Amino acid sequence: MSKAIQRVTVYAASSQALSPDYINAARRLGKTLGEAKLAIMYGGGGHGLMGAVADSALAAGGEVHGVIPEFLTRVEAGHAGLTSLEVVDNMRTRKARMLEASDAVIALPGGCGTFEELFEAMTLKRLGQFLGPIILINTGGYYDLLLEFLKHSVDERFMNRTHLNMWQSVSEPEQILSALGTAPAWSAGAIAEAAVTGSSR
Repeated sequence: MSKAIQRVTVYAASSQALSPDYINAARRLGKTLGEAKLAIMYGGGGHGLMGAVADSALAAGGEVHGVIPEFLTRVEAGHAGLTSLEVVDNMRTRKARMLEASDAVIALPGGCGTFEELFEAMTLKRLGQFLGPIILINTGGYYDLLLEFLKHSVDERFMNRTHLNMWQSVSEPEQILSALGTAPAWSAGAIAEAAVTGSSR
């Protein structure tokens, strides 16, 4: 694994009504990252996949830093045992803080909030503003349809074929360290290929 990767942003669901398979995968991811001494930046929640990954990383001796918007603290308490918990004004600031200090993005299964965060990271990478690996934890094939749709977007020329290298996926959380280390290099010069030109496929 690249020594340059020291802190990762983890996007994950807060739902408490999930299959145990998803919870188990989140716990395994947290344990893997904690044992590897990779610091985690995440949304600060104590429930669902968020709580599972944080609890396991902390139990494995890792650092976990949370960022939560103030309005959410009125309906759900942030995780009480984190290395640090930052309360910010709004969701936009939360997303920026989670990403700006990280070397890579990992997306566990999630809903529209996770999708929004993931697509923002992909967009910034396409524009050369975020250069780190983006890895999807594809538990039980959860992301299969999304990955197929992204390829369809490339096939239909909404993105260039090189953009397929912006993300990778793994089926098991224990594969994350290898995936981070073998992700294709990305350059700030990627902005030159952000636009799709020509009509050939």
